[in-house]
Amino acid sequence: MNYRETSLKKHGEWKGKIETVARVPVDSREALSLAYTPGVAEPCLAIHNDTEKSFELTRRWNTVPVITDGTAVLGLGDIGPEAGMPVMEGKCALFKAFGNVDAYPICLRTKDTEEIINTIKFMAGSFGGINLEDISAPRCFEIETRLKEELDIPVFHDDQHGTAIVSAAALINALKLTGKKTDAIKLVINGAGAAGIAIGRFLLKLGVKDVTLCDLKGIVCDGEEWLNPAQKQVAKITNLSHAKGKLADAMRGADVFIGVSGPHCVTKEMVRSMAEKPVLFTCANPVPEIEPEDALEAGAFIVGTGSSEHPNQINNVLVFPGLFRGALDARASTVNDEMMIAAAYGIASCVGEKELAPDYILPYAYDKSAHRAVAKAVEEAVYRTGVSKLKK
Repeated sequence: MNYRETSLKKHGEWKGKIETVARVPVDSREALSLAYTPGVAEPCLAIHNDTEKSFELTRRWNTVPVITDGTAVLGLGDIGPEAGMPVMEGKCALFKAFGNVDAYPICLRTKDTEEIINTIKFMAGSFGGINLEDISAPRCFEIETRLKEELDIPVFHDDQHGTAIVSAAALINALKLTGKKTDAIKLVINGAGAAGIAIGRFLLKLGVKDVTLCDLKGIVCDGEEWLNPAQKQVAKITNLSHAKGKLADAMRGADVFIGVSGPHCVTKEMVRSMAEKPVLFTCANPVPEIEPEDALEAGAFIVGTGSSEHPNQINNVLVFPGLFRGALDARASTVNDEMMIAAAYGIASCVGEKELAPDYILPYAYDKSAHRAVAKAVEEAVYRTGVSKLKK
């Protein structure tokens, strides 16, 4: 099947992937009087006296916007907010299907950081959490940081943290098969944008000690003049040996490669230069950093990609529906590291020791038990770390 051509045809038939459905009857005078005026005045006044009542008396408790400015859409780049709508609608459909979260696409006609932050702050009272999507780096870092500081509901940039969490889950299970320890591996990330930097930071928190990032200009090293502000920050906690050079230099002797970059930038020779039982997560879409068959032919022990056409799909959909389900159920005020680490281990736990194999290190994206496991793990972490607004 030609997925792109067929998808275009289907989108013309669907005319949208989500819709609003009323949860209450409005088919009689009594029903209208309860759902709308005059009865609705009473919950309005209750919320006026205590805004937290909005979580109990409206759908706010289960509602999340998927917000983009259209500047970094699905590997297509800056294509604009309207062009990003099909992706945001798809994300909303996944939220509902796998987490029973009501999500709505919000595509903003601005690239101004302050305008985006203020717009989201103004609308935050309508939602239980905020999902940021496909906003280009480095602006996405400031937008998320500011919103987390200034809002009292969970804020999550899926391109950063969703990718980091599912990559961590894949790494946890891959290392079980290689027999290598988390704190003893050499790990290389290609792509020092939003996803790559978030993965690097997260894996350090997971216990990896030796992390090196690469970008188009070479190895990210503290002191390099070409680094942007976000890269300068991450350079202080990665590449502690201050290695310089290109991707090929970084990959020599590496145990794990994670690619969130571009097509065919890794060669068979680079794979052969890696350590024994090399693990490669080549997540560039639609074309990976190296074709899976080429990586395996060159000696890769485990290969994961961002595509559903190959084994070990490293897909954010394993993360965000369950993470928000758990956060919303526990009325979390934020998304913290402990919640994200819990999500990673929740995903990894869904592949049993007897099932674990080089071509099966992650549950399938459509496995609803995996989403339930993530939700449960995250909810427990919310209460454990004291960021729930509920009394338990």
